[in-house]
Amino acid sequence: MTRKVIILGSGPAGLTAAVYAARADLEPLVIEGGEAGGQLMITTEVENYPGFPEGIGGPELIENMRRQARRFGAEFIAGDAGKVDFSKSPFTVWVGDKSYSALSVIVATGASALFLGLESEKRLMGHGVSACATCDAFFFRDKKVAVVGGGDTAVEEALFITKFASSVALIHRRDELRASRIMQERAFANKKIDFIWDSVVDEVLGEESVTGVRLKNVKTGQLGELECEGLFIAIGHRPNTEVVRGELELDDNGWIVLKQRSMTSVPGVFAAGDVADHFYQQAVTAAASGCRAAIDTEKYLQENESA
Repeated sequence: MTRKVIILGSGPAGLTAAVYAARADLEPLVIEGGEAGGQLMITTEVENYPGFPEGIGGPELIENMRRQARRFGAEFIAGDAGKVDFSKSPFTVWVGDKSYSALSVIVATGASALFLGLESEKRLMGHGVSACATCDAFFFRDKKVAVVGGGDTAVEEALFITKFASSVALIHRRDELRASRIMQERAFANKKIDFIWDSVVDEVLGEESVTGVRLKNVKTGQLGELECEGLFIAIGHRPNTEVVRGELELDDNGWIVLKQRSMTSVPGVFAAGDVADHFYQQAVTAAASGCRAAIDTEKYLQENESA
């Protein structure tokens, strides 16, 4: 059976694409991915998604989107796409040993925030630990916050958080920032930001919520503690493009390159969400791109059906 469209991923981009594709009678098959729901599944409260003035939990928002897509006829398969073949149409996607074919594909596999790899970091995720200042800084009004990283992302996050927090400690493993010169100048000029050099987070402290971090100086090995109520990890994101590597054009950092609107380097294969967006990385922009990808897919199928 050859389907009209397969959607890889079930975050805001994939699910919005599923809603639009299903309403267009494309009968989408959504392969949910290894982390079904994407990064919103570890976001306890979403307050910047339009339409929810009191906020909404990330998992609840995802479940609402999933139910909406199902209502219009989208089909879901649990699991991760392990291999794809975009060399010819119909395109083929494998989940385990089973293959699925479709006339078009929307890749919405997202991106994964890079973390420190600490058990305490994982345990306190959503309880003081975050990887998105735009999403969560509001919750730390008048509180002490720490940010880990030294690149543009970390500095941008630190600067944004100063709008809310009483102080921000920027923790960096080197003795100078990697951020662009203009970003460094802004950070050094901001009186709310303190810098902790040559240090890494050895442990996140707190039982039910973050109370501080234990730091290790990478040059001396000395341990120390920093009191804070929030910890933002800003060491970058990794696009989830392993499955399409060699099939689609990627940039030097592994993000999918878009050629015309949401179409990739392969006609009939589209991309939506963070997998092709290393700048905004917001639920609302991901959803918007999922809408665009579904509309572009519908138009592509119509044009090729009549060709």
